[in-house]
Amino acid sequence: MADFLLELLSEEIPARMQEKASADLARLFTEELAKAGLTPDGITSYVTPRRLALIAHGLPVETAAVSEELKGPKASAPPQALEGFLRKTGLTREQLVERDGTLFAVIEKPGRATAAVLAEAIPAIVRNFPWPKSMRWGTASLSTAALRWVRPLQGIVALLGEEIVPFEIDGVASGAATVGHRFHHPGIITIGSAADYAGKLRACHVIVDHAERRDIIRARAAELAAGQGMTVIPDEGLVAENAGLTEWPVPLLGHFDPAFLEVPREVIQLTLRTNQKYFVLNDAEGKLAPAFICTANISARDGGAAIVAGNGKVLAARLSDAKFFWEQDLKVPLDDYLPKLEAMLFYEGMGTLREKADRIAALAAWIAQAYFPERDPETARRAGLLAKADLATAMVGEFPELQGVMGGYYAEKRGEKPGTVSALKQQYVAAVEGCIPACVALADRIDTLVAFFARGIKPTGSKDPFALRRAALQTIQTILVNGTRMNLLATIEQAKTGLGASGLDSAELLDFFADRLKVQQREAGVRHDLIDAVFALGGEDDLVRLLARVKALQAFVETEDGANLLAGYKRAANILRKEGGVPEGASATPDYQPEVAESALIAALDAAEPKAAAAVEAEDFAGAMAALATLRGPIDAFFDQVIVNDSSSSKRNTRLALLEKIRVAVHNVADFSNIEG
Repeated sequence: MADFLLELLSEEIPARMQEKASADLARLFTEELAKAGLTPDGITSYVTPRRLALIAHGLPVETAAVSEELKGPKASAPPQALEGFLRKTGLTREQLVERDGTLFAVIEKPGRATAAVLAEAIPAIVRNFPWPKSMRWGTASLSTAALRWVRPLQGIVALLGEEIVPFEIDGVASGAATVGHRFHHPGIITIGSAADYAGKLRACHVIVDHAERRDIIRARAAELAAGQGMTVIPDEGLVAENAGLTEWPVPLLGHFDPAFLEVPREVIQLTLRTNQKYFVLNDAEGKLAPAFICTANISARDGGAAIVAGNGKVLAARLSDAKFFWEQDLKVPLDDYLPKLEAMLFYEGMGTLREKADRIAALAAWIAQAYFPERDPETARRAGLLAKADLATAMVGEFPELQGVMGGYYAEKRGEKPGTVSALKQQYVAAVEGCIPACVALADRIDTLVAFFARGIKPTGSKDPFALRRAALQTIQTILVNGTRMNLLATIEQAKTGLGASGLDSAELLDFFADRLKVQQREAGVRHDLIDAVFALGGEDDLVRLLARVKALQAFVETEDGANLLAGYKRAANILRKEGGVPEGASATPDYQPEVAESALIAALDAAEPKAAAAVEAEDFAGAMAALATLRGPIDAFFDQVIVNDSSSSKRNTRLALLEKIRVAVHNVADFSNIEG
C-alpha cells in the first residue's frame, strides 16, 4: 500500500473558485480510480491561491485481477448472432462456455500497476476539469485542442509512495518538484513523498490547508483588534476570501482618518470590505472604528508597517471619493433627482423609472387608504415617489449595493417624515416592517409582477432572470410579518389599472402567489396540500386569514377525529363520483322511516353545518373544526350500519343527497378532496 500525492501548480486561482475546485478534484479522482477498481482509504484535499493538491491514502501498488463474464446468444442461435458476439469479445467459439443452452464469454483481466492507472487517470481529470471559467495560453492556445485550465498550468507533482508517476499534459511533465512561497521561497523544492508535502511547504512559507489559513486570519485579527479595545465585525465570507488570497496569511491593523466617519457607516463598510477586502472594526461602544485589518501574504521585516501605510493610502483615496459623492448628493433634495429618472429605463416596454416611481406612489397611497386607514396616504405617496430617486445619485452610481440605503439617509438629512425615511431604507429587504414602508414595498413588488406577467414574461423551470419568484415571496413575507389584512386580488387589479394592463389574467398571478406561499410555508412545517385545499374554495386572497385557516385545518386533520372525518369525506365523495352525483330533485330529507344511524347523521349535519359556516364567517377556524369534529361519529356509524345503494330508489337517492350534504358541510372549511391521506 502507498499514498499518492498530486499537486497541480498554476498562476493565481481566483479565491471564489478554490474550495469548489478542491472538492471537484477529490470527486473526479475518486470516480476515475473507481473505474479501475481502486478505492483509497481516504483523501486529504488542499488548496492555495497557486495550487490544487490531494493525497490519496492507502492505494495498492497493483489493481486486482478480475474475471468478467458476458452473456452471449443461445447455443442454437443463427451463425450471424454468434459471429457478432465473437467479434465483440475477441474470442473463438471454442473459448465460450455453454450453460443451460446459453453461451458465455469469460474474460480474465490481469491486474495493472496502480501507477499506470494514475498516469491515465490524471490527464483525463485535468482535461475535463469543470472550472466555471478557464483559459488557453501560449502558442498552443491557437489550437482549440489545447489544454484549458483556470490559469496557466506550471507544474505537476505526482508521487506514488516515493516514485514519480510519469505522464505529460500539454508539455507539462509530472515530477517531484514544486515551488514555495512566491517571495519567501521562490526556488524549487523537491518533494519526497506525500508524507512530507505539507511540512516541506510550510518550511517554505506555504500553508496548504485552507482551513488552517482561515483559523490564523480569524484568530490574529481578533487579537489585533482586542489589543486596541476594538472588535472585528464577524464576516466568515471575508475570512475565506482572505485565506484564498494568501499562502502565508499575516493580518495587520491600520487606521484611517476619523473625519471619514461622517460618511454613512454602510458606505465605509462597503469600501473596506468589497473594494479592499479589509475587515471592519467596532470600537468599545459598538460604533464604527476608524480602523481596518488587512491580510498580507508575507512576513514583512518591518512588521508590516509599510504594507499598512500603503493600504491606508489606497483606502484614504477611496474614502475621499465616497465622502465627495456624499457631500455632492446632499447639496440638492431628493426631488431634484426625479427628472434624471426619466432617462433611465425600468425595462423595455415598461416605461422609465420615473413612470415606475409615479406608479409606486399612486399604488402605495391606494394601499395605505384601503388597508392602513389610520395612516396618512400622502406619506405613502411621497415615500413611493422618492423610492427610486437615489438611483440617480452619484453615490449609488458608484456603489449600486447601497440603493435604498442612501435614499433613506438623504431623505433623513432633508427632514422627510420618519415613515418616508424608513420606507426608503427598507425597500429592498425581504420582509418590510411598518405601515408606510410596507405600503411602498408592496406597491413596488406588485407593480413589477403585474408589469412582467402582463407582457407574458414569467419564470420557467429554474429560470427566473428578473427574480419574480423572489418578488412574490417578499410580498408574502411583508404581508405576513405585518399581519396585513390585504385583498391581494383587489391590489393586483389596482396595479393593473396603473399600468393599463387590463389583459392580464389576475387569477394566474394569484396562483403564482399560492405556489410561492407553499414554498415559503414549507420551512414552517405547513402542508402544501392544506394550502391547496383552502385556495381551492376560491375567493380567498387574504393571506393572513388563509394561513390562519390552514393552520387550524392542519391541527385538526392531524387528530384522530380529523383523520377519520377525512376518511369519511373521501368515502362519501367516492360513492358520489361512482354514482354520478345526486339525482336531480333528490333531497336529504327522507320520505320514509330512516334508520337510527341515518337519523343521527341528519341531526348532526343540521347542527354542525350552520355552526361551521358561522364560525368561518367569524374567522373562528378552531370553532369551525370543532363543529366538523361532531360529524365524525355519526358518519362512521352511517357507513357501518346503512346501505347507501338500497334497492329502493327513494332511499338510495336520499342517502346520496345526504352524502352531498356531508361534502357541503366540510367545504365550509376547505376542499377536503385536495387533502392527501
